[in-house]
Amino acid sequence: MKKLEIAKKMARRTGDTEGEAADRVDRVVRQVLCRLRKGQDTELPGLGRFTHGADGILAFRREGRGGHD
Repeated sequence: MKKLEIAKKMARRTGDTEGEAADRVDRVVRQVLCRLRKGQDTELPGLGRFTHGADGILAFRREGRGGHD
């Protein structure tokens, strides 16, 4: 899914404009990238979690249904 599609769905659900929703998507992506560059694990609520392995390889673990694996 592309940013524009995500922003459109967010805007419909929140009542924000598509521009406001796109800005929110950008902020979340910047926060995630910043944490990952610092070597910190980070979560995408409702989607899953990025973690750094001992070997330095980044992994993504999807959430199970209901937010539990």
